[in-house]
This record gives sequence, structure tokens and C-alpha cells, in this order.
Amino acid sequence: MEANDLINLAYVVAATLFVFGIKMLGSADTARRGNLVSGLGMLLAVVVTLLADGLDYTWIIGGLIVGSAIGLVAARMVKMTAMPELVALFNGFGGLASLLVAWAEFEKIRGMGWAVYEMEMQSNAKFSGFVIYAAMLIGGVTFTGSLFAYGKLSGKLSGSAIVFGGQKALNILLLIAILAVGVVFTWSSDLELTYKLFLSGVGLALLFGIMGVMPIGGGDMPVVISLLNSLSGVAASAAGFVIYNNVLIVAGCLVGASGLILTVIMCKAMNRSLGNVLFSGFGAASGGGGDDDDREPKALSVEDAFYVLEAASSVVFIPGYGMAVAQAQHVVKELAELLEENGCEANFAIHPVAGRMPGHMNVLLAEADVEYEKLLEMDTVNPMMPTVDVAIVIGANDVVNPAAADDPQSPIYGMPIIEAHKAKTVFVLKRGQGKGFSGLVNKLFVMENTCMIYGDAKATISSLVNELKGS
Repeated sequence: MEANDLINLAYVVAATLFVFGIKMLGSADTARRGNLVSGLGMLLAVVVTLLADGLDYTWIIGGLIVGSAIGLVAARMVKMTAMPELVALFNGFGGLASLLVAWAEFEKIRGMGWAVYEMEMQSNAKFSGFVIYAAMLIGGVTFTGSLFAYGKLSGKLSGSAIVFGGQKALNILLLIAILAVGVVFTWSSDLELTYKLFLSGVGLALLFGIMGVMPIGGGDMPVVISLLNSLSGVAASAAGFVIYNNVLIVAGCLVGASGLILTVIMCKAMNRSLGNVLFSGFGAASGGGGDDDDREPKALSVEDAFYVLEAASSVVFIPGYGMAVAQAQHVVKELAELLEENGCEANFAIHPVAGRMPGHMNVLLAEADVEYEKLLEMDTVNPMMPTVDVAIVIGANDVVNPAAADDPQSPIYGMPIIEAHKAKTVFVLKRGQGKGFSGLVNKLFVMENTCMIYGDAKATISSLVNELKGS
């Protein structure tokens, strides 16, 4: 068996491990093992690639040390509340890596010439030019788009959509320019011209990434994160074609496809199209969209809330980003266990776009070792809501906003929500009376069956835990 055959066999094994790893990520019981299996596949692919190419390891070892140090610091310093923006950065740097791979390959072509490169690589020059430009373009868009998303998620930039007159026309012109430069770059054999076109393409791609995420509001960030993750995979796959690496092509396609599927699922959960998410400017204006409600929310003390919970036979917790900010997942689990010891049925209602990244609430509750069977999806929990004694909303906003069901003027009208307002009693845990990340007024807060418990969610839940323990 020749060396190339052994390399390709190793790549097949690595790709198989990727697929099995992704499959195992579908269950909370096997997710950690799936992560390790996929990591083993990537380790195999990297080792085989390095051994096969006979490279100088100086820069590789240096990069490994620096990257490992950064990863170790991030693992120790980044809190769970910062996971969404960290994921955005990961997507961005994945895109940047693909851009740099394409750039490095193009520099090799500049040194050799298109004709020599075509002969030595046994590849069509037009195809090579196309994949180099594609990897650069998708990688550049992903990089700056992810950085802009990071700014929104971390609070360094406004979470509201940024829109201005002529914005869509400008984006269309940018896209036309990107495509035009790409066509000329692909078909031209003049190295000086193609170099200038490549640099122009880099600039346009970086600008388009910013302009693409700018008009997207904070409420749509989970979808954006998922889409950027998909784009980072597509960019990696294009980079695989650039350097003729089969396992990179396969891994990129897996990430791209899975990210796109998740994006579609999340759009469906909001009853909106991907085009509406990307181009509608949702969240640019504040307010609920319909008539303002001049009723005042009813505040409730922890002591009074305890008496209601003590008599409850069924409770549903509805977590949102506020739970992540307060890091309240562990005390929430403790409260649920105490309620069950008191003869109460306790469950958790999870909306697909709750939080600021896909699966945000699932990750937090899994960290607190909440049983996976108690995490109920919308379709399961909504029919139960009219019989639920108490629904406890912890920092969620849009995913429980009744305006989505009864206010045609609301931007979120038609979006499927967790129907917390149908419970007999609703407790809403919030720091204050501010709006959610998307900037919309929540009509749940002033409904007759809703009581607001103001303050830090972790402190509030801890007080309820102490009250139950004392009883």
C-alpha cells in the first residue's frame, strides 16, 4: 500500500470519528464522549498531515504552545455568561484561518506562476483561483461578522439593530463588487492584476461581514451565531480544496451542514425566514409595536412567593439570559429538588432561542446536572401550562411575550412562545423594569396573574431555598 493510500485511509477513519462524534452530541448522556471522539478524529488528521508533508515544525510547535496557553486562560477565566461571545470569537478566528490559508496558497502561486502551479499541482488554474477566492471571501465575511457579533453580545456595541437609509442598496452594491472582482480574479492570468484583485476582495469581504451583521438586532443573535458557525465550516471546506486536504473538506462540510440545519431550526422556532432575520432590521426601534399598556407591574416579596410555592403542586421554570447573568442554575436546581420533596412536580421549559446562543439554557442546566428528561420543549410544555400552578420566568423576555400571540403590530407577532401567561400564577424574576435584549416591551409583566420579584435572580432563588428548608 502506497503512502498516499495510507494517508487517505487515516482521513477516512478521522471523518468517521467526526460523524460518530456529532451523532453522540445529540444526547446529553453521550455528548462529552462525542466531543472526545471528534477530538480524537481531528488529532489523527492533524498528526497524519504533519507526518506526511515533512514540514518544519518550528512555527507549528510555537503556534501550538501559544494557542494552548490562550485556550487554557480562556477555559479558566471565561464565565458561562460569556460563552455566546466566546463562541462568536471562535467562529471568527476559524474564518480568519481559512482566509490566511487561501492567502498563503496565493502567495505560493505568485512565486511559481499560474502555469507552473497548474502543472505541479495537476489542477486547473481556474478552479484553483475560484476556491482560493471563495475561501478568502467566506473566511473574511465570517471573521468580521463574528467580531461584530462579539461586540453586540459582550455589550461593547449596542445590541440594537443599526440601520440607515440606503443600507440595503449599499449591501447589494458591495455584493456585486465582490462577485465582479471574483470573476475577474478567477479568469485572469496576470499575477500583478490578480494580486491587486485579491487584496481588493479581502477588503470587500471584511467590510461585507460588518455590514451584514450590523442590521441584525440582539434578539436574533442566536441565529446569527449559528449561521456564522456554518459559514466557518464552509470556509474551512473551501480551504480544504485550496490545499487539497480531504479531511479538511469533510470536516468543513460537516460543520457547515450542521450549522445550517440548526439555523433553519431556530428560524422555524421564531416563525421567521432567514431572510427576515438578516435583512429586516428587527430591534432597531424600541417598544412593543402595539398600544402601550399603562398598567403597573405587581411586585411581590420573596416571603409571599414562598407561601404560593409551598402550596403548589406543579411548577415550571422558564430560564433565559438573566439566569446566565446571575449564574443561578445551581440554586434553581436546588429549588426544584426541594419543591419535589414537598410533593410538587417541577420541570423546565426550554425555548430554542432562549439566551444568546444555540442551546444556551441546555448547557447551563446540564452544568448544574439537571436531569435531561426534565428539560421540556415548547410543544410539550405549552399544552400543560393551563394546569401549572406557578410558572417561574428567570430572566427570559421575548420567548414568553404574549404580544407574539395577540398583538399583530408587534415585531415578534407569530413567533411561537412558551405560554407562561396561561399558568395560574406567574413569577417573573428580573433586576428591574427594563426591556429585554431585543428592546421590546413584554406584556406578560402587567398581566393580572403575573407578579414581579425584583432583584438578583440567584439571591432571590437562594432566599426561596432557605425559606423552603426552614419550613
